[in-house]
Order: sequence, then C-alpha cells, then structure tokens
Amino acid sequence: MNVLALLPRTRSWADRSVTRPTIPLVAFAYSLTIANLYYCQPLLPQMSRSFAAGSATAMLPALGQIGYLVGLVLVVPLGDIVRRRRLICALLCLDAAALLATATAPDVTVALAAGTMIGLTSASVVNVLVSYAAGLVDDQHRGRAVVTVLSSGMTGVLLSRTVAGLIAELTSWRTVFLLAAATTVTLSGVLARAMAPEPAELTIGYRNQLRTTIQLACHEPVLRHRALIGGCVFAASMACWATVAFLLAGPPYNYSASVIGLFGLFGATGILSSKLIGHIADRGWQQPATGVLLTAGMAAFIVLWVAGHHLGWLIAGILILDVAVRGTHLLNASVVYRLTEHARSRLASTYMTVYTFGGILGAAVGAAGYRESGWAAVSATGAIAMTIGLGIWAYQLRRAPRPVTT
Repeated sequence: MNVLALLPRTRSWADRSVTRPTIPLVAFAYSLTIANLYYCQPLLPQMSRSFAAGSATAMLPALGQIGYLVGLVLVVPLGDIVRRRRLICALLCLDAAALLATATAPDVTVALAAGTMIGLTSASVVNVLVSYAAGLVDDQHRGRAVVTVLSSGMTGVLLSRTVAGLIAELTSWRTVFLLAAATTVTLSGVLARAMAPEPAELTIGYRNQLRTTIQLACHEPVLRHRALIGGCVFAASMACWATVAFLLAGPPYNYSASVIGLFGLFGATGILSSKLIGHIADRGWQQPATGVLLTAGMAAFIVLWVAGHHLGWLIAGILILDVAVRGTHLLNASVVYRLTEHARSRLASTYMTVYTFGGILGAAVGAAGYRESGWAAVSATGAIAMTIGLGIWAYQLRRAPRPVTT
C-alpha cells in the first residue's frame, strides 16, 4: 500500500538542472554539522575533571543521541513540508547557541542539557541535508550521491575527535566548543546564500506529516528491517566509542586528550571503502554485502574482547569495526532512500530514529558495563548487538529476498 499516493505534491527537485558543486557543498555542510555531536567524546575525561563530576560526563554521548532521536521524530519530517533552506539555517543557529552554552557551562548539568540540544539540532540539519541531496539527482545516481554525503559526514566524525583532542591539549575543552559555535554560525550564512529557495515538496499539515511517517514505517518491511539492522550496528559502535576514551586515559595507557583524539583517525579505513560501497549500492548488491559486513563486525568485537591492554589488537579491532559499521550504514541508506519518492525526510526520520535509538542504548549499556565490569563488558555488548543485526539480516533474506535494482 502506498500511503503517499493521495498526498498533494509540488514539482520534484530532480526535475531541475543541478550545478556540479551542489552535492560537494551539501556533503561539506553535513560533515561540519555532524562533527558538533562528536567533539565531546575524546574530551570526556578532561570535562569530568573540570566539573569534578566523576563519571557523570560519560552520559554526554547518550544524551546527545537522545536529543538526536527527538529531532528525528519531531523535526526531520518537516523537511518535506516546509522550505528546507529556511529550516536548515534556523536549526544551525540554534545548534550554534547550544555549542556556546556548552563552552560556557558552569557545571555538568548545563553541559548535559546543552549536549542534548546539540544532538537535536545536529540530527535535524544533517538528515534534512541528506534528503535534499537525494532529491537533486536521478535514481540511477542516487546511491552514489547519498553515499558521498554520508561519507563526508563520517569524515567529519573522525576529524572531530582528532581536532577536538588536539585543540583541548593546546588550550582547553571549552575552546573546542567556542570554535564549533563560530563555525556553525558561518555555515548557516553560507547555506542561506547557496541554497535555492525551493518550495516544499508536499502541501500537507504537520500532523498529517507525522501520521504518514508512522504509516510509512508500518507498510514498508524493508524500511523496518534496514532500520533495525542500522540500530544494532550503531549500538555496537557507540558502546565502543563512548567508553574507549576512559580505557585509553587509564593504566596502562594513560594517554592525553590529544593522543586519544588521534584514535579517531583509525576510522579512515571505513571512509576509504565508501567509494566501493557506493558502486555496490548502485549495482543492487546490498544484501550479500550487508551480511559480510555484519559478520566482520562480530569478528571485530572478538578482537576487542581479547585486546585488553594490547594496543595492536585494540587498533585492529577498531579498524575492522569502523569498516563494518560505516559500510552497513551506507548500504542501508542506499536502500531506504530508494523506497519511495516525495517522502525522503520521512524515510530518514523513520530509519534514523531506530538507528539513533540503538546508539543511545549502546552508549548507555556500554558505559554502565564499563563501570561495572570494564572493557570486557563493552566488547560483549557490541558483539551481542552485531549478532542480533546478523539475525535480522538473515530473517529479511529468507522472507523478502528482493535486491534493489536500478
């Protein structure tokens, strides 16, 4: 059942000609915005000492993901029914305000509240940007366009950890957020001038938009399965990245914030594989490739489990994990954004809501497990999440073996 067939539509954005720099600009904006959500990860030990808050700051990644989730449910669906340029620029200004509040936070409570708002605004901006990019090209090239934008976001995530660690080591963690606020305001101005004032894709009310989002999720089994797989892999990833800074800051490593931040560069392997993922997506090979990547993710946590205090094994596990998580996410997105026209913000809202909920759960369980049982509990959490994802993939393969073709 196509729940969108009777909705009034405006003209498709794909009908107009697009200049070459458009997708790169969207990708660059995506990378700068998503970075705001991850600056905190290598800074958690330093922020904890600054606030004398013990392990309370360990909840910052999870709260950021909660804000992300709220934005996905309540804000991202607006991307189909309002002018996207106005929506994106307004959200970027709110994002900058939250970053400034974090930089000047007098205590951990304010920092956690501001971190939640950073998650909400960042989620809304980046997912509306992906929907915007998906509508700029025809279906034959949509897989590569989506992968290009998402891959740029992965670069932003990686560099955010490294840059944040280096700046914090030279100055303080507060400087990181001050610079991020200034960058976000500047980005809002650039996009206000660069994006065309396109009309909304659909002329329906907000309540109807939310209702059709729910209906879309109920009637698209491929969307549900891909969202659940995404939630599992992101849970595994967040369990690792929300706690690895504490592992590296303690014995026997005792690394500084700058060295911890450099660990983010090990995720570059995932980015290098993005072009290959794009070609796989456009050839309709998502199903077998997803199974391979989920199996690799399980293997990564086995490596991390035995890593303990062995740096080489730890790095190897992170490298494998990053390829598995990022590759699976890119393949999921290439499937989801092709399911139906004129509903890409709602597709993004549904997929990314489940994806982000998995991240929240993974970060929270990983942090709790680390406090109680150390790194072994984190590795077990990730391995279980990957195993569940592989089970969902196998179920989907058996029930609906329908590869996406172009």
